Amino acid sequence: MTTSQPDEEITKVQEEPMRDRIANGDVPCNQGRFFIGAFLCPLRSMVSGVDGTHIGEMRSIIPFRRMSFLRTPVARHVILLTSQKMEVNMNDNKVNNTHKSSTKKKGYFNIKHGNKELSLLNPNAAGIDIGSRQHYVAVPEGRDEVMVRSFPSFTPDLYKLANWLKKCGIETIAMESTGVYWIPLYEILSSRGFEVKLVNARHVKNVSGRKTDVLDCQWLQQLHSYGLLSGAFRPDDQICQLRAYNRHREMLISQSAKHVLHMQKALTQMNIQLHNVLSDVTGKTGMKIIRAIVSGEHDSKKLAEYRDGRCKNSLEVIEKSLHGNYRPEHLFALKQAVELYDIYHEKIRNCDEEIEKLLSKFDGLDLDKTDVPKAKIENKKENSNTPQFNLHKHLFRITGVNLTALPGINSHTAFKILSEIGLDMEHWPTEKHFVSWLGLCPGNKVSGGKRLPGPSTPTANRAAIAFRIAASTLSRNKSALGAFHRRMKARLGPAKAVTATAHKLAKLFYMMLKYGESYVEKGQNYYEKQYKNRVVKNLQRRAQQMGFKLVAVSSLEAA
Repeated sequence: MTTSQPDEEITKVQEEPMRDRIANGDVPCNQGRFFIGAFLCPLRSMVSGVDGTHIGEMRSIIPFRRMSFLRTPVARHVILLTSQKMEVNMNDNKVNNTHKSSTKKKGYFNIKHGNKELSLLNPNAAGIDIGSRQHYVAVPEGRDEVMVRSFPSFTPDLYKLANWLKKCGIETIAMESTGVYWIPLYEILSSRGFEVKLVNARHVKNVSGRKTDVLDCQWLQQLHSYGLLSGAFRPDDQICQLRAYNRHREMLISQSAKHVLHMQKALTQMNIQLHNVLSDVTGKTGMKIIRAIVSGEHDSKKLAEYRDGRCKNSLEVIEKSLHGNYRPEHLFALKQAVELYDIYHEKIRNCDEEIEKLLSKFDGLDLDKTDVPKAKIENKKENSNTPQFNLHKHLFRITGVNLTALPGINSHTAFKILSEIGLDMEHWPTEKHFVSWLGLCPGNKVSGGKRLPGPSTPTANRAAIAFRIAASTLSRNKSALGAFHRRMKARLGPAKAVTATAHKLAKLFYMMLKYGESYVEKGQNYYEKQYKNRVVKNLQRRAQQMGFKLVAVSSLEAA
């Protein structure tokens, strides 16, 4: 550390042409003070033992690459929290500077030397940053001449990647990705015997500063080697196939719904008010009328004769709604919308055939020796989007329990949930772990020894969405869960009531799958009775604590 120069020399430096001094290499660097941009940076205040700070304005700018900075020793701090006191341990390998305070004041802590390091749990770990064109792979130091390599996303290169990881002695891999770019590499590495974990990018990005793919894969490798990453849930291969079919089927249904909107738009432009007299234009009555219009029939009386007997509106009302302006451009749009709607529903039927073939390959009960219980039907009207085969029979054979006995759960809903979570409940030790993974429970927020209220964790889990939809249908249900939903709705509001009811449904679903137990419905009267007894018991305890006695009105009248 050089001695401080007088202020006159600094003033002299400012008066001289700055560009000439840069070219000659005569830019002063005194006691940690550097010319950065148009100001004099007071870095000397950061160095112990040096006093004084001079800040002066300059007209010229020194390029950043020409500067050299003083390196101050950086200390590593580890804060240990105990029930009695807080201790700060400092370990500095470069500077042996121990500060001892003779008097203990408020706000100061005892400083002790020590070194706490993380244990290496996965020494044979690798990190992969997934991209659409290239994958960056990092292995531990010393496994190869190059620690980080990039591989194109072509299939032959993915096999080269797996061979290189085998050569480096890698056993477990953590990869970070968005979209579906990770699936081909995941399947190849899993088939080679690697333990592959797909980690959440939100958990990895909590420490900022890594803006390149090379640093990303190295950071993944380092975190995974210390066991700080948890992989996303992925069911077995058979369930993955079922999940892919179901998600593809849902995509086809969403695409067909767009063409229903196109049909309604064409009808509205022709002023055919069919949607005002029919609850569903894609029902039997609606589709018969629409197909007749596309075929060239425009007589309202003949079109109204396609009315189904279950329609609420009369024949005259439907006939009146079918008077319209049948322009050729709107008829052409209606025709194409109907054709596309039929094509998508044909593809949905093909998808149902593949799902039935796959379900028949699952191991399960012998139905020749076991009677299949009847599926409970919540609504008399069957949904047009349900699979066109006996789905309930396949689900009972595979699971061994009647999942439709749960209120709000039909065969289609149970199929959606099983295609996402699988049949093995051992992935979650208890039902609480299961609902936490679904995001149907509040977050664990504790501050100052108090539990803070908070919403449930935001999630896009498809199984959780299915449980929420099932819970939302119980507002008028006469089951015990229906009574619970209504009580929660009056107390917390509709949104929180749906989450609370879905929480209970998910727990019951878990218990039925894991232990093979059957659900027995006891009704809303049983629930109301249990709730009343619980409230009375709490009131009696409170009254006893305050020195009173709770007596029923009926007993007083009898006396």
